[in-house]
Amino acid sequence: METVLKIFKALSDQTRLRIFNILAGHELNVNEIVEVLQMGQSRISRHLKILSDCGLVRSRRDGSFVYYQSEQDETRQILMRFIRNALPETQELGMDFARSATIVGERKQKTRSFFNKVAENWDALKLDIFGDFDLNRALVEKGVRAGCAVDLGCGTGELMELISDISDQVIGVDSSPKMLDQARTRMKDLNARFDFRLGEIEHIPLKDSEADLAFINMVLNHIAVPANVIRETCRILKPGGFFILADLSKHNFENIKSRFGSHWMGFEKDEIEKWLTEAGFMVKDVTDYPVELDLEVNVFTAVKPNL
Repeated sequence: METVLKIFKALSDQTRLRIFNILAGHELNVNEIVEVLQMGQSRISRHLKILSDCGLVRSRRDGSFVYYQSEQDETRQILMRFIRNALPETQELGMDFARSATIVGERKQKTRSFFNKVAENWDALKLDIFGDFDLNRALVEKGVRAGCAVDLGCGTGELMELISDISDQVIGVDSSPKMLDQARTRMKDLNARFDFRLGEIEHIPLKDSEADLAFINMVLNHIAVPANVIRETCRILKPGGFFILADLSKHNFENIKSRFGSHWMGFEKDEIEKWLTEAGFMVKDVTDYPVELDLEVNVFTAVKPNL
């Protein structure tokens, strides 16, 4: 009862309601929230603390920045949808979302520009982390025979080439046109059936239950709200479909983040397991692989339950 009272008390303030509303759709740092609401930082920080204390908003420190977003558990998601549906479509709330969308859009454009710039050298760049370790082969060995497999954030197509050994059709999705160009060039002499789709993996350009097998390889760290991508992956997989996800374990190397254009400095294992479970997956296995620079890659194998 006390928790519920704290939640409704927190949402009884107009400014906190506006903050909660924008963080329900975006992950922003304090400076970005200040820019959206056009208020002082101390005022915003005070309201964020109240929202955090009652469990409506969570934060994560990434280098010198602290990012905020609404809690993603099922109970709060229901509350969030109710509140957002009940809010009137005022000009103020419309401006909040427009400014938030602009900030997130600029962030995504920087990511696209980064990958367009490094596309031709991306495979060589990754050697600094993986050295002689063949992560792509390790991922495919965890997969299953599939009619349709998808590589989300396929980059230059290294993984797609191997996925074709266990799948009749391979779909590659990436937001960088130049990365897709590299992938097409790699596949042009192969007989396997490849399909390349330009798009954001936050809104995967596949139909519901279109794929049997999905891979996300070292891409989640480039996404502002990874939980949204994991939910989208669950949507496009058939019941019984497999999901193989790989990314770096949590680290403190700012130079790695900047060099690879990352949004996150790796992830805690229980963090990703929580997102997978909340999206509807059953986690089957988690394997850790030590790589170069004292880093570690975590590989998650999950299944979308049969209906």
